[in-house]
Amino acid sequence: MANKNYDLAHTKWMCKYHIVFTPKYRRKVIYNQLKSDIRDILSYKGVEIIEGHLMPDHIHMLVSIPPKMSVSSFMGYLKGKSALMIFDRHANLKYKFGNRHFWSEGYYVSTVGLNEATIKKYIQDQEKYDIMKDKLSVKEYEDPFKG
Repeated sequence: MANKNYDLAHTKWMCKYHIVFTPKYRRKVIYNQLKSDIRDILSYKGVEIIEGHLMPDHIHMLVSIPPKMSVSSFMGYLKGKSALMIFDRHANLKYKFGNRHFWSEGYYVSTVGLNEATIKKYIQDQEKYDIMKDKLSVKEYEDPFKG
């Protein structure tokens, strides 16, 4: 898959990026119902999400963005629209995150050359590493009010 090229009218391209971004104040809110809603929201026309992983306090994505679109415009749209949709679906979050600011201001992005498999493996193993490092249990992320 590393050699998969896309094409526009007169262009062949392979632009892949590893992007990491966090909720405001790095709050650990991405779990349970919110996790499935965010997974559904994080898609954009023309952008392919190759690999993605939602951690409790950050999101890793490996995306393929066409060269006619900048990474900053994609992230602005993604974070802006997804925040509005999250607050529409989960009205109780507006008390924790005032003024509809769900995501923190910045993000991390790096280009992915032909080492796509390494980045994919890193994203897939990130949760295992965090659990091992922090010695977190699955019970921390279960809803205590569920029967």
